[in-house]
Amino acid sequence: MPVVSEDHIRALLSAPPVPPQARRLERSQALKREGEALIPGCSQTFSKGPTQFVQGVAPVYLQRGSGCRVWDVDGNEYLDFSMALGAVTLGYGDARVAEAIARQAREGISFTLSHPLELEVARLLAELIPCAEMVRFGKNGSDVTSAAVRVSRAFTGRDLMLCCGYHGWQDWFVGTTTRRRGVPDAVAGLTKAFAYNDLASLEALFASHPGRVAAVIMEPVGLVEPAQGFLEGVREVTRRHGALMIFDEIVTWPRVGLGGAQQRFGVIPDLACVGKGLANGMPSAALAGRRDVMQLFEEVFFSSTFGGETASLAAAKATIEALREPGAIETLWERGRRLRESYNALAEAYGLGQATRCLGLSPRTGVMFNGPDGLAMKTYVQQECLKRGLLFTATHNMCLAHTDEDVDAALRVYRTALELLAAALRERRLGALLEGPVVQPVFRKP
Repeated sequence: MPVVSEDHIRALLSAPPVPPQARRLERSQALKREGEALIPGCSQTFSKGPTQFVQGVAPVYLQRGSGCRVWDVDGNEYLDFSMALGAVTLGYGDARVAEAIARQAREGISFTLSHPLELEVARLLAELIPCAEMVRFGKNGSDVTSAAVRVSRAFTGRDLMLCCGYHGWQDWFVGTTTRRRGVPDAVAGLTKAFAYNDLASLEALFASHPGRVAAVIMEPVGLVEPAQGFLEGVREVTRRHGALMIFDEIVTWPRVGLGGAQQRFGVIPDLACVGKGLANGMPSAALAGRRDVMQLFEEVFFSSTFGGETASLAAAKATIEALREPGAIETLWERGRRLRESYNALAEAYGLGQATRCLGLSPRTGVMFNGPDGLAMKTYVQQECLKRGLLFTATHNMCLAHTDEDVDAALRVYRTALELLAAALRERRLGALLEGPVVQPVFRKP
């Protein structure tokens, strides 16, 4: 049932366009020049780097955040729906998390022995995630997906991994992508990719490599939902061939629900990786799963000085407790659904229904731009959103700080940007209207 009324869309369409704001970017540009000399790519993360934003229009450095708003180094304010690439689930500077971090920092962050917070957060995850009988911690998604790969190979005595989705920066996965420079061919050959919602492509890989597949690691859902029976089919195939099934829920958990996509779709993997939104922006990730598999970590080497770092674990505990409050997850779904449906209604109203769509489960959606001009359209929409105070990355990661008013504010900007895009396409002036280089994908087509 739609949550967006025709009256709501008519009101958006009849409202005056949002005008551009006066902004300054001198400090960002000065820091960028320094960053180019000191930091490869000016960033620690490809998705945050200058190639992903319209240079000359976008800020390069952010200074601070509060709730769902951020301020760049020049003092410009932006409404943010990317939320640190999905890492912030409650809101920037959430008081509960900030106090938990400060309290723990006063008592100590890293110790010579383990800390009880490791048990407390592991217990919470075991209560919430269906497959979780035991838990180990890392600092990011790549830590725990790579640990899952290693323990799967140890458990099965096999070497080949089958993957579907994005799984981090380590050699075993990146060797399957266009960013594979530096990955030996021998390593890259040990991972094969299959297509989402295409069970036959998975079956073909098992048939081509009999007795070699250690595990299937996959994102259970992205912007496209699983087809009827697909996840169940993957579960059956892995069991039939004696391989493990790993859900990479770095992105989906906890926004989809505190039981993750595995609970929502009723398919329980052997192992699950969670992270990104676990600690409201603090670096923490976890691998959870079957006891007989996880116990192998007593022999399989997965060890880091900061795996049990307590400030992040304190943040994780506070974040989970906040998300367990009645109505918290439901709020993410409701507001995200209204944002998605309204965007799509606006696109249809401007004749752009084939050119751009907002897709995905409501708490995490993505705006897609289709056709040969897709990247140019994305660049133009980002450009016009930035000029109106919306930090557009084409992704909506809903957080508890987002209000109905914030959603409405974003939709008013989208209404203006889509109206401008429709005119640019109609007049064949899209390229001439771009004020900076076209944004680039992190992974290019082979």
